[in-house]
Amino acid sequence: MVKHVILWKLKEEHNTPAVKAGIKAGIEGLLGKIPGLLEIRVYTDGLASSNADVMLDSSFESEEALRAYAVHPEHVAVADTLVRPFTAGRSCLDFEV
Repeated sequence: MVKHVILWKLKEEHNTPAVKAGIKAGIEGLLGKIPGLLEIRVYTDGLASSNADVMLDSSFESEEALRAYAVHPEHVAVADTLVRPFTAGRSCLDFEV
């Protein structure tokens, strides 16, 4: 199994509950639509000590499934409309478990 974890920093003007809710709904809505995607969760309520605004925690059957997810049209549509326009920074860690 492969874990795919992303931390996003939102642009200051877009760090709102509505933007966070849209990201969460869009990304979590991908479950069941992309082959090899086992789990996907978005966290938006970090503690004050956090230096990121949104976290994606997802699991895939394999590294190949993760690569297919990256270019899957449903994922690209969510990323291009609900995530990328609102983010100022992104950090990612992919690893096998």
